[in-house]
Amino acid sequence: MSYAVVDPATGATIEQYPTITDAELEAALGLADAAHRDWSKTSTVGERSALIRRVGQLHSERREQLAKIIVREMGKPIEQALGEVDFAAEIYTYYADNAEAIMRDEPIDLLAGEGSAFIRRDSLGVLLGIMPWNFPYYQVARFAGPNLVTGNTIVLKHAPQCPESAIAIEQIFRDAGFPAGAYVNILASNEQIEGVIADPRVRGVSLTGSERAGTAVAELAGRHLKKVVLELGGSDPFLLFSTDDLDATVDAAVSARLDNSGQSCNAAKRFIVVDGLYDAFLEKFTAALTAVEAKDPSSPDAVIGPLSSAAAAERLEGQVQRAVAGGATLVAGGGRSGNFFETTVLTEVDAGNDAYREEFFGPVAAVYRAADEAEAVRIANDTPFGLGSYVFTTDPEQALRVADAIEAGMVFINAVGAEGAELPFGGVKRSGSGRELGRLGADEFVNKKLIRIGG
Repeated sequence: MSYAVVDPATGATIEQYPTITDAELEAALGLADAAHRDWSKTSTVGERSALIRRVGQLHSERREQLAKIIVREMGKPIEQALGEVDFAAEIYTYYADNAEAIMRDEPIDLLAGEGSAFIRRDSLGVLLGIMPWNFPYYQVARFAGPNLVTGNTIVLKHAPQCPESAIAIEQIFRDAGFPAGAYVNILASNEQIEGVIADPRVRGVSLTGSERAGTAVAELAGRHLKKVVLELGGSDPFLLFSTDDLDATVDAAVSARLDNSGQSCNAAKRFIVVDGLYDAFLEKFTAALTAVEAKDPSSPDAVIGPLSSAAAAERLEGQVQRAVAGGATLVAGGGRSGNFFETTVLTEVDAGNDAYREEFFGPVAAVYRAADEAEAVRIANDTPFGLGSYVFTTDPEQALRVADAIEAGMVFINAVGAEGAELPFGGVKRSGSGRELGRLGADEFVNKKLIRIGG
């Protein structure tokens, strides 16, 4: 595995970084274990909160520098890169503000007997985070923020194309005042990571990435009885039943599809429209989506940039070609120039087409016609994934009825881009297990210890 910054816009290799040696990796694990045994056990929740607050502040102070790093690492448009840094800062601040409440003892009403009982939350130990390239700061924040305030220590393996942002994050934790070993960045190979997961000092693993990576990590972690949180792929449905403003709904649909140049696990990817609105929606949506052109991600007006790598662009191109060969209609787009991919609309993707159950990780949208609510829900749920979903309707009762029927970890009603630090994030089915962010995210890697006191 090679750690390198390769500019997706130009294909130029900017910098290469050596993989950690086995001796350096052993030292890193030793530091993280020692920090948990010492600092985590002697520091207070308030002290850890103050350090996490400073991490958020340093993200804000260094936002321009941090944003420019990921523009050249993975091609994120600069305004979105700045927004990601800001969101990461918000997440750290949220956990600084709420750590005391999150860690507060939870009393239990006894059914019988004298005395009292309560749940006390305690850290587990060293946690391994395996993070992806598409949100280099945000993904780390939602893992490291809650787990450091609860007293766990972090060993972080970032994506091979994000070494510079990984190093910058580790420097922030050092500059914020965290002791050595509380947060350790490792530029490790997959083979080395197998050893880390097996190491008895590591008590849990959180992975955000592909199904393939999730399967491999879960299998290995299960073999060693390690707790795992997985945030994997998604093919989120956008269901449209009724609207008072079709143009506004189309704008929301375009925004939901093109976030991070379409390279977002919880982006809307399948647009399921009831028959009465289908033709008008398809016409307006195709026009609006194809009006967005990929451009230099350093441009302030860039909405989408290049895909993250040549491999990603080639993979998406192959998917579109196979979808069309399988019977789908290419309404617009489908071409690429280098790593820049055209905004693309597909229709007639039926259940016999491999594309029907695949995730398109780029600016490709599939539009489906549904006869009624029941068929729309059936199409939405006919997928191996279950991350997020979007429901647009003017009928409040229908909105909640459909939300109950959708097989997903998240349902957003008449809203896109509405994620927040306080809102739990995660999915079901092949989209993973566990939650990040909010109170639930802080509860994944803690020992919920029962303490029962007799009368």
